[in-house]
Amino acid sequence: MSETDDMFSLASRIQLPNGASMPRLQLGLYMMSRTEAKQAVRWALGIGYRGFDCAQMYHNEREAGQAIRDFLASSDNVEGLTRDDVHYTTKLSSNSTSYSAVRRSIKQSVDACGLGYVDLFLLHSPYGGKEARLTSWKALEDAVEDGEVRMAGVSNYGSGHIEELMASKPRVPPVVNQIEVHPFNTQLDIRATCEKHRIVIEAYAPLVRGMRMRHPVIQSISRKYNCTPAQLLVRWSLQHGFVSLPKSSKRERLVENVDVSKVDISSDDMTALDNLDEHLVTDWDPTDAP
Repeated sequence: MSETDDMFSLASRIQLPNGASMPRLQLGLYMMSRTEAKQAVRWALGIGYRGFDCAQMYHNEREAGQAIRDFLASSDNVEGLTRDDVHYTTKLSSNSTSYSAVRRSIKQSVDACGLGYVDLFLLHSPYGGKEARLTSWKALEDAVEDGEVRMAGVSNYGSGHIEELMASKPRVPPVVNQIEVHPFNTQLDIRATCEKHRIVIEAYAPLVRGMRMRHPVIQSISRKYNCTPAQLLVRWSLQHGFVSLPKSSKRERLVENVDVSKVDISSDDMTALDNLDEHLVTDWDPTDAP
């Protein structure tokens, strides 16, 4: 996979195996209220963000899509951006053995955002069992073929779930597995499986949900590079080749968190950060679901 010349800015995109690309830095909308999501997306577009990570579970799909549409139609859109310049992701809340239920749920998400199509649609977790996972994937493949969705992927899939999906010989291979990954939960096994199948890792909770900002190693290395702990963590994820999804609803943090182009972490310091792994789960971990 190749990146643009500047791999560490809001303008940077990662090339996907299917020939498409997407922003390497995107705004996560998890745990934002409808009002917060609408404001944060609007601010973020003005700042230069071009990717937004939403989900049915977040209950803010409608507001995120509305904010994108409002910005594109407004005088704030000084660059003349169009819908195709914005990458929008959402996720299926629950896998199901009912093909029609999943197909209907995908359509509802497309309609809710009002953007005409969803750039990337993910199965949010492997919960539900094998039949539900594979049935849901078939519905997602058909949504891609029908033009409602441009690309398909998964989230919180462990190595076994990835192998199960690939063994089914999917018509539309997954381009992404979105998992919790940061120096305190490095997910080496899942990353290796995804690399084997040319699946890009999207790193959610790259800031460890604020739980380790005062860790002495994080503090020491961030001082060395004259950056914030958040900037250090975002840069770590980018240097590992992930798509990073830092989340904030504060305007100043939206700017600060992604100002990482000058934070060039040495290989020794990357190793020191990698060695912080404690398998820390900040929210949920369905990666070993049956």
